[in-house]
Formats: sequence, C-alpha cells, structure tokens
Amino acid sequence: MIEWSETHLSIRDSIRKFCDAEVKPKLHAIEHEGEPPYDVLRKLIATFGIGDMARMTFAAQIEKQKARLGQPEVERADREKREPRANPQAGMEMAMRMIPIIELSRHSPGMVTALGVSMGLTASAIMARGTIAQKERWALDLLTLDKIGAWAITEPGSGSDAFGAMKSTARRDGDGYVLNGSKTFITNGPYADTIVFICKLDEGSDPKLRKVLQFVLDKGMAGLTQSKPLRKLGLHGSPTGELFLEDVRVSKDRLLGETEEQPSRAATKETFTAERTAVAGMALGLVEECQRLSIDYANTREQFGKKIGEFQLIQLKLAKMEVARMNIQNLVFRQIEMAGEGRSMSLAEASACKLYCAQAAMDVCNETVQLFGGNGYMAEYRVEQLFRDARVLQIYGGTDEIQISQIARSLLGNA
Repeated sequence: MIEWSETHLSIRDSIRKFCDAEVKPKLHAIEHEGEPPYDVLRKLIATFGIGDMARMTFAAQIEKQKARLGQPEVERADREKREPRANPQAGMEMAMRMIPIIELSRHSPGMVTALGVSMGLTASAIMARGTIAQKERWALDLLTLDKIGAWAITEPGSGSDAFGAMKSTARRDGDGYVLNGSKTFITNGPYADTIVFICKLDEGSDPKLRKVLQFVLDKGMAGLTQSKPLRKLGLHGSPTGELFLEDVRVSKDRLLGETEEQPSRAATKETFTAERTAVAGMALGLVEECQRLSIDYANTREQFGKKIGEFQLIQLKLAKMEVARMNIQNLVFRQIEMAGEGRSMSLAEASACKLYCAQAAMDVCNETVQLFGGNGYMAEYRVEQLFRDARVLQIYGGTDEIQISQIARSLLGNA
C-alpha cells in the first residue's frame, strides 16, 4: 500500500466533516472547562455505524468460539500454530480504525486516548483472555462505547517498572479474592464503568515472582474509589485519575479467564504493542495539522515586507515537516498492509514505531510553535495545544527510554 484508496479518502472526508461540525464547537469546553469527551465520541460511534459493526463482529467471534468448545485441545492448538493467512478485510478494518484516530488527533489527541483505552485496551484485554461469559458480560458494552473502560496497571511508585514495583495485591478468600492497592495516571479512571485491574497474587512468595492477575471491576463496588480528574500539561480531552482499592471483595468470575494460570504478563505486553502502534496514527494527525497551520501562516504572515514563507529557514521547517509526515504515514500504511496479511508488529517493532513517531511529532510541534513566534505561545492559535498534547507521546505506553531498551534487547537476542 503506497497511498490511500478512494474508499479511504471518502471515509476520511466524512470524518473531517463530522469533526468540523461536532468536535470543533466542543473543543474549548473539553480542553479548557473540563467537559468529558464521551458524548461527542458516542455521537461519532453512532454517526458512522461503528457500534453496529462492533456488535456484528462480536457476535461472529463469540459464535466461532462457542463452536470450538467441543474440539480437542490438540486440534485447537494445531490451528493456532498455522501460518498467518491473507485477509484483505482485516486490512480495511485496520484502516477504518486508523482514519478516525488521525482525524480526531488533528483536534484533540486526548479524545483519541479516551476512546482508544475504552474501546481498545480495556475491551481487548477482556476479548483476549476472558471467558465467553466475561466477554458477553463486559466486552460488548466497551466495544460500542455504551460503557467507558479503564485499563489499570500504573502505580504511584512503579512508572516504567510496571511489574517489578507493583504493590497492588489479590489475596485468596474462600471462593473469591480480596483486592487492595492503588493506581495512578489511569485514562478514563474518573468516569470508567468497567475497569481491568492488574495486580499480583499475594501467596507469601517473593513479590517479584508472584503471578500477575487481571480482574474486571465495576463502578460503585464497595471499597473502590475513583478520584476526580487530575490536572495535567496536555491531553485535556482524556480524563485521567487515580483508583484506590481497600478490601474490594470479588468472586472468581471477575478473574479474567477464571484461572490463575492465565499468562497475564504476556497479555499485558500484547496490550502495550497495540497501544504503541496506535501512536503512529495520533502522530500523523498532529503532524498533518501542524503542517497545515504552518503553511497557512507562512503564506499570510509578513515580516520585513515579505511573506515569511519566502525565507529559507521557514522553508526548511516546512520541508522537515513533510519528511516527518511521509515517514509516519508510511508506518501507518505498513500496519494496514500487515493486518491484510494476517500479521501484526512484534513488541520490538511496535516500540521502534512509537519511538520514531513520538519524537517526530514532538519535533514538528516544537518547530510549529517556533514558526508562529509569539503567536505560537498563545492559545488562540491552537499550536500551543498541539505542542502540549504531543509531549505525552514520548511518555505513556512506555517512555522513549523504555522503547530504546526494548529495541536493543531484541537486536541483541535478549527480548
């Protein structure tokens, strides 16, 4: 794939019209007045039939899974080892996911994060490791955004060492468990209806060796406290909060897979892979919008009797923006092509994708503020918001330093 198809461009234009009509009028309230983004996002889901498509896909997946229940384990394992098969429909579905990410990121990358964590990370965790009953109970409402989801792994003292420094625990209690601990920087945390809570099984062993478990929690459960939104530098369209659990009692049907033998560490890495690859779409939207604003400004702003676009230093900035845009777009195309081939990026590839895209987006946003000069520092011109929003791409989903470490370990054969 070397360019967008006519179908892709038609979808893109429709989403742009939606953003102009529905997102832009709400942007000030969402970015500066603390209004949650969910009503606008649900309108997006309804307008483009995304919820209906999710319901059909979900029903087909559940039907297939139920049909496989009676098959011998050997036969099922053999099928899972088969080579990836080409699936053009999967490529189109990937493009359908990417295009809204790109277009929304032109206006509010925070809204993309709120949407992606709910419909993406949280729902995917349940779909990947949950039982059929758990999927039917929680996942579908997340996939349609009828309910808001949060994926809770980060803790106040953990940061990049998510597993090693994890202190949240699950203690066996009869047929169920008692959960304790706290989480921070949780996207959608203040408003989440459904929370995937990641913790360690407290069975008296060395904390570093303990099993990692995932539980599904509902808003309002006894002992669960969701904080108000935290104030932060950017991504104001993505409410972020803290979670506190004090003796939260849960039954075994809330343990993902209903077994302690689930490979939760591996599942979390899969989630990180999905999160990191999505950064390419967000970065492309940011870069395209910065470039558009910069070109308009360079063609209208005059200094020393000339349009600033006539100065070579300004031209250099615009040229570098175009190089970044092309490279990021090619990484988006690569993901669409891989999906059509039945493949996905490895964790190391996803880390490389995120590392480059995050740095490139930040460089472009920084140069855009510089091109606008004093005006670029003012909220009226919007580039200051894009600059603030881009900064977190180098932090969440693993910092740049973590991406470098992951890539290097893979190259050295230690992944």
